[in-house]
Amino acid sequence: MNPPLPGWTSCQDLPRAHGEPLGRGRLRAQPADFQVEEQLGFAPDDEGDHLLLWVRKIDANTEWTARRLASLAGVPVSTVGYAGLKDRHAVTTQWFSVPRPRGDLPDWSALTADGIEVLEVHPHRRKLRRGALTGNRFRIQVREVDLSPADLAARLESIRARGVPKSFGAQRFGHADGNLVRAQALFAGTAGRVPRHQRGLWLSAARSQIFNELLAERVRRDDWDRPQPGDCLQLDGCQSHFSVEQIDDALRERGARLDLHPSGPLWGAGTPLTRGAIRALEEAVAARFPGWPEGLAAFGLEQERRALRLPVRDLTAQTSDDGLELRFELPAGAYATVVLRELIGCI
Repeated sequence: MNPPLPGWTSCQDLPRAHGEPLGRGRLRAQPADFQVEEQLGFAPDDEGDHLLLWVRKIDANTEWTARRLASLAGVPVSTVGYAGLKDRHAVTTQWFSVPRPRGDLPDWSALTADGIEVLEVHPHRRKLRRGALTGNRFRIQVREVDLSPADLAARLESIRARGVPKSFGAQRFGHADGNLVRAQALFAGTAGRVPRHQRGLWLSAARSQIFNELLAERVRRDDWDRPQPGDCLQLDGCQSHFSVEQIDDALRERGARLDLHPSGPLWGAGTPLTRGAIRALEEAVAARFPGWPEGLAAFGLEQERRALRLPVRDLTAQTSDDGLELRFELPAGAYATVVLRELIGCI
């Protein structure tokens, strides 16, 4: 196994945009301390050859739950659909789809012993596809924490106004950044035969690391949330983006109200869509990882963009004898941990 590359920045060492943590606390002392509710953005069809299941699960990951649903329904696990992967050590509520049985419906209550509760069942026309969700709502309890109410209020207001850096979380990189180490072996030609799914995880981790490194540079420059000449700007809430040579007052105003965000590269074949000094910065960061840009292109990945900034919607906090309770909403593809690290250090 190849060693990490020089200059490798793990998630815990990424720079913070809003200052040092306000304190330290205990996260995930019990599964109910981390609650996630998925938002699909559309309603069940109430007709069709599939069933949409609204499922609450405790201390169970998404793929394992899909296997249990498939077993009970008597269908191949490949026919079970879900929109996104959820944390295991949590209470998570999300949608699954299964082919609609020709006879009686399974007794879903048989899954209760596995920590899986089917809350609703609706007919639906199609299998639920990955990425179909619009976002997630979070309710997070941080215990054993002592915070200044004034400091907390100021930090929350800063995050509401500016958002947080939209870095990829530690889950993307595996234990001890193992997915990155294996990606390096893949690019070096020393990984041997690798299943396609596993290879995809490693490639995704590699381009995510290049993105995180670029975002870290923009945070250090304090322009991660403000459009700069040469930026490729992404509209909030969608994948549409456009390049700009100069920044005028209208673009500054739209950036200030979180309507558009600077973006960073998800590396692949081709050249970044940025220009001038911003493109030079992106290419310099990618060059820290010899063989990675070429390897990502060789495996068929294309240049894509991801917003550098993550708006945090409906952010509230409440302190009690149990610690700090946070509630907020994030769009699909975002990590709650990147919000937490801008507030508090968690153990």
